[in-house]
Amino acid sequence: MAAAKRKAAKKAAGKTKTEGAVRAGNGQYHFRMAKLKKVPAGTGYSTSHGGVVEGARILVGYIHKPRGTGSRMHSHKNEQLNYVLRGTLVGSVNGKRVVAPAGTLVYIPANAPHNLVASTKDEDVIFLAIKDLSQGIIGMAVDGTMTGPHYEKGFGPAAKAAKKKAVRRSAARR
Repeated sequence: MAAAKRKAAKKAAGKTKTEGAVRAGNGQYHFRMAKLKKVPAGTGYSTSHGGVVEGARILVGYIHKPRGTGSRMHSHKNEQLNYVLRGTLVGSVNGKRVVAPAGTLVYIPANAPHNLVASTKDEDVIFLAIKDLSQGIIGMAVDGTMTGPHYEKGFGPAAKAAKKKAVRRSAARR
């Protein structure tokens, strides 16, 4: 019986709330964040993706948002801190405008509606997302749909496809 309890506790200790995240502890105490498997960090409402490590009570994500892309308005029940390492995040938190260049910390209260986009005037954004573990890294779009991320004009999948097509056409003319 004691062996079965230990086995169940070990299995539970290895589970994460974020699919694809790495569980800290049990001998794992050091993580190369940029080298971790990239997981979606806003499935259905954001382009955010990156490595995620979950401890017993908090998670940290090393998150990437391509320039001109980001999240639609969404919320989650966990409190969040985003520390911008590279680029500039723009958007709003609880109706207040946010412009957060590298070196800025953005506080997002639990359940606060917010959206953050990597500025079109800067490079791709890399930020550390730190959240309590009342849920995983992914929230829910405020409108209740999970129909995709936000793209600024000229930065969506159609714009990328058009650019690739133009490059191919140009190469074919040579």
